[in-house]
Amino acid sequence: MTATLTKLENEVKDLSLAPLGKQRIEWAGREMPVLKQIRDRFEAEKPLAGIRLVACCHVTTETAHLAIALKAAGADAILIASNPLSTQDDVAASLVVDYGIPVFAIKGEDNETYHRHVQIALDHKPNIIIDDGSDVTATLVQERKDQLPDIIGTTEETTTGIVRLLAMFNDGALSFPAMNVNDAETKHFFDNRYGTGQSTLDGIIRSTNILLAGKTVVVAGYGWCGKGTAMRANGMGANVIVTEINPVRALEATMDGFRVMPMSEAAPLGDLFITVTGNKHVIRGEHFEAMKDGAIVCNSGHFDIEIDLKTLGTLSDEVRTVRPFTEEYRMKSGKSVVVLGEGRLINLAAAEGHPSAVMDMSFANQALACEYLVKNKGTLEPGLYSIPTEIDQNIASLKLKATAIEMDTLTEEQVQYMNSWTSGT
Repeated sequence: MTATLTKLENEVKDLSLAPLGKQRIEWAGREMPVLKQIRDRFEAEKPLAGIRLVACCHVTTETAHLAIALKAAGADAILIASNPLSTQDDVAASLVVDYGIPVFAIKGEDNETYHRHVQIALDHKPNIIIDDGSDVTATLVQERKDQLPDIIGTTEETTTGIVRLLAMFNDGALSFPAMNVNDAETKHFFDNRYGTGQSTLDGIIRSTNILLAGKTVVVAGYGWCGKGTAMRANGMGANVIVTEINPVRALEATMDGFRVMPMSEAAPLGDLFITVTGNKHVIRGEHFEAMKDGAIVCNSGHFDIEIDLKTLGTLSDEVRTVRPFTEEYRMKSGKSVVVLGEGRLINLAAAEGHPSAVMDMSFANQALACEYLVKNKGTLEPGLYSIPTEIDQNIASLKLKATAIEMDTLTEEQVQYMNSWTSGT
């Protein structure tokens, strides 16, 4: 069965959606000048020629530009969805029809289809894996050990995926290098903070049409995604509460002007709850029972595990869809809890994900990380590697150049001073 499926050129919802997808891909390209510059160089140099590559990503207009750049670099690449609700079907169709890139992704695909697509990806016998959440990598390590010698490396841009890769490494299961794209400065400072902050609220507003001003918004987690979400909610007039387990981040949230408390104390106060932790069951049964009637709950972490929907289901008599991507759980107590996007990534389930301008830098990191792995094949030991500083700085410089922003440069005197220990007061 699997062998037959790997012969498919695609598995998308509807190829007739391609014209709309191409139009949207071209529109996103206006805001992605860095990746365009990289693609132009890749087209000339072909640094990934002969490389079989699998990309497990959110299939969006921005990801399309990454896939196009990888193909321009000479890679034999296929694309699958990293989340059942994050695919934009018109984009998937256009990648197949207009750009000749095999795609296996359908918005709303069930878990069985999702895992089948992971197997199809591994049937491609990749040399490099671009992962969002490390599902493909974890499946390879557990079920396809015979393919491990073919792997040059993997790249990962999600916090959740990095945690899983680190666990694999600590268990001795990671036998190849992995590029930690998530921690690149040109990724998390912008994508996680500004991208997640804006797109999360975009998804919430599209699915509910609520007014955020005056609402009490509880943000679970104050990493870069949580910081961005809290900042944007505050900017729209919400009263923000932060929950944390890290004392430094809790202190930082306090000094940023937010109330900090345990979820058990925040549960009765919140009108809207947003999880961005990457951990499991951050909102649980006891929290649902303490919430106000009509409280809204959503997640902007990678997997749908942060909200314990199974327990919420046992506490409820009825679940009904009240708007697209909006379900009301009528609890046995008489109160209701509203869940957005099935507890999956709300910014991609109900909206379009991050703006193209920030994904331009994130995907530039992904593309250059792939090139780095190929250039350093055989010299990198198994483990997690940061994006080299020179790549990070180059991406930032390309972005500044593309947006016509200039900055100061050091004088010879300043360079000498910074490299000297003899000069003081």
